[in-house]
Amino acid sequence: MSEPSIHWDAEALWQQLAPLLPGLSVEVVARTLSTNTALLERARAAPGRRDGDEPDGALVRRSVESAAFGRRAVDLQPCLLVAEHQTGGRGRQGRSWQSAAGASLTFSLGLALAAPDWSGLSLAVGVALAEALEPVSTNAPRIGLKWPNDLWLMDGPPELAASGRKLGGILIETVAAGTQRLVVIGIGLNVQLFDAADTSTGFAALQELDPTMTAPLALARIARPLVLALQQFEREGFAAFAQRFAARDFLRGRPVRTTLAEVPEGIARGVSPQGALLVQTAGGVTRVASGEVSVRLAGQG
Repeated sequence: MSEPSIHWDAEALWQQLAPLLPGLSVEVVARTLSTNTALLERARAAPGRRDGDEPDGALVRRSVESAAFGRRAVDLQPCLLVAEHQTGGRGRQGRSWQSAAGASLTFSLGLALAAPDWSGLSLAVGVALAEALEPVSTNAPRIGLKWPNDLWLMDGPPELAASGRKLGGILIETVAAGTQRLVVIGIGLNVQLFDAADTSTGFAALQELDPTMTAPLALARIARPLVLALQQFEREGFAAFAQRFAARDFLRGRPVRTTLAEVPEGIARGVSPQGALLVQTAGGVTRVASGEVSVRLAGQG
């Protein structure tokens, strides 16, 4: 397995985040199957294993950038794991997530959270990423949030029903680890335009907003805001993010289709205080919880 070829400045990331996350490990690898899978397998392997054992399938290794940030194969401590290329990146419902070394940012952050209510976590993460990449201004935001886990680059103001293209995705998975629950937040962002096999939802890249953007720069920009948002979510839940999500809600007011038999189609009317999608149908407004539900714009393939 080749060494990382991009300079990520893992030590600077660690110095920035360690005060917020004691025990943090920052790791960079050239290639792995899935950063989410690697962190989940470490957590599942932890009981009864010795530190230094390698769980099957966790294709991770020491960062070459600093010996201080070595691989920890069995781990319940916070970890930021970056992969320049994922060979088996995953999205929701088992979909693949395509990436290209240098043209994509793919990483996972694993940490223990004790949130009283996990509802709306993916929306809160989306808010944190969007605001870090595009700070709030008086202009209409270019980065929109498509419920429940996608970032879209909007081609105009959302109130004008502008079209958009997919910029990135979020995959959140949890695992019980002793008395803790470890949450693994996987992030995939397109940084440069590259050839992708599936572009049915359009394709956007961060360099359309900032031509100087690189994957390491994007990570440096979003890492601390992401951690702070997770800690705020742990304390306050989705309520702290509801208005900020509404300002970037890509689906609001649009015709949508869902995979729920009782809500095949309708008009998106924002989200509930718990982060459920509100869909207006002939029978009234119905809440759609994320789970394994798929939502698409009407007319979208």
